Amino acid sequence: MSTKTPITVAYGDGIGPEIMTATLNVLEAAGAQLAIEKIEIGEKVYLQGHSAGILPEAWESLRRTKVFLKAPITTPQGGGFKSLNVTTRKMLGLYANIRPTISYHPYVATKHPVMDVVIVRENEEDLYAGIEHQQTDEVVQCLKLISRPGCEKIVRYAFEYARLHNRKKVTCFTKDNIMKLTDGLFHKVFDEIGVEYPDIEKEHWIVDIGAAKLADTPELFDVIVMPNLYGDILSDVAAQIAGSVGLAGSANIGDQCAMFEAIHGSAPRRAGQNLANPSGLLLGAIQMLVHIRQPEVAEKVHNAWLKTIEDGIHTYDIFQEGVSKQKVGTKEFAEAIIARLGQKPEKLKAASYNKEIPAIKINLKEYAPAKKELKGVDVFLSWKKGSAQQLGDQIKSITFGKLKLNMITNRGIKVYPDGLPETFCTDHWRCRYKADNEQNIDYADVIGLLTAVNSQGFEIIKTENLYHLDGQAAFSLGQGQ
Repeated sequence: MSTKTPITVAYGDGIGPEIMTATLNVLEAAGAQLAIEKIEIGEKVYLQGHSAGILPEAWESLRRTKVFLKAPITTPQGGGFKSLNVTTRKMLGLYANIRPTISYHPYVATKHPVMDVVIVRENEEDLYAGIEHQQTDEVVQCLKLISRPGCEKIVRYAFEYARLHNRKKVTCFTKDNIMKLTDGLFHKVFDEIGVEYPDIEKEHWIVDIGAAKLADTPELFDVIVMPNLYGDILSDVAAQIAGSVGLAGSANIGDQCAMFEAIHGSAPRRAGQNLANPSGLLLGAIQMLVHIRQPEVAEKVHNAWLKTIEDGIHTYDIFQEGVSKQKVGTKEFAEAIIARLGQKPEKLKAASYNKEIPAIKINLKEYAPAKKELKGVDVFLSWKKGSAQQLGDQIKSITFGKLKLNMITNRGIKVYPDGLPETFCTDHWRCRYKADNEQNIDYADVIGLLTAVNSQGFEIIKTENLYHLDGQAAFSLGQGQ
């Protein structure tokens, strides 16, 4: 008898318990060898006073089994609650989010009958770092953090995935025409790593036009790799235009652990009605079966699901008159899949999983530290006592050592010197201090400058050091500068 693989299971909130029960019933009927540890997460845990939505003993189970099958959960709205999905991905190092999106024409309505796209989404960084601050009465901030190791891991994963699954092209989406340092780093790493994969076609799109192309002609794409936020948004778009968000599952992969889920939410309005489509979670569970080296069971379940779709046995969300044969509930849909175990679709492409595909392991390169030179400092002020010109006139006399006022921006646009009166300003000002002729400074100069600014009664809300790395400016210009 096969050894059972330990996995951790959470039934979630809303429709979660229904679709998890349906999914596990299918897996059991197909012969999946699973030793299930059940944990409680989500809304009930939040409302017990645990702001993370998960108990310490649940983390112990996840770290022990290293495999998590998770139903959707509800995060209470309002302050004080963090997304458990994001927390789990980051705490367990689940850096790669893999979301296949396939159309099932003509059985599921779609405008894109030949769509077959895999989105590889960076899962730990970007704006999903969740670092936010109220800086002034009028301005809040969210930090966009992108690291070279984070970029390298996800980009290399995308190329390795493409190679292992016989995909022909990897496309990168960024917005580096605007965010030249953060998205610029992601694009730069994509180009660097792409050279190592001469057998795979490579391309880059600015994310706005790339998204338009994806929505219009998804057949142009194969594997798409993106930073976190773009990947989250566009994987939902891709799933919907393929047929339904309810048909999409996802894998969250790290070096040690993995989590598998549907990409949709908990849909509390549909809870308890035996209506929900369990397909997204089931397809996520199929990815899990491949991950835990039970590909034969994955193939059996996937083909039975495809045969069910092909036979027109559909839940309400994909049911269409003239195509669907029978509208069924959650429980009945799972029973229909179970009845077709061992069968394959006749018209849809049958699923086949290579038993020899290895797990993707990423080894990061080591880089020599850059030569780092401090050139200045951006001093951010909360100030609402007049115009940009008035602020500049007041602080231009404040200097320390080599540091002198270079410019002032408001929400990124240069407003002093030579600003325009039409520019709308809030109470959030960036005052850039630099030395003449790009001379180096010492951090003691920064401390002295801050003391001088503070002594004049200005409210300093934060600072950002201005560096050159290996002789290149590592900070952005002001818009209009």
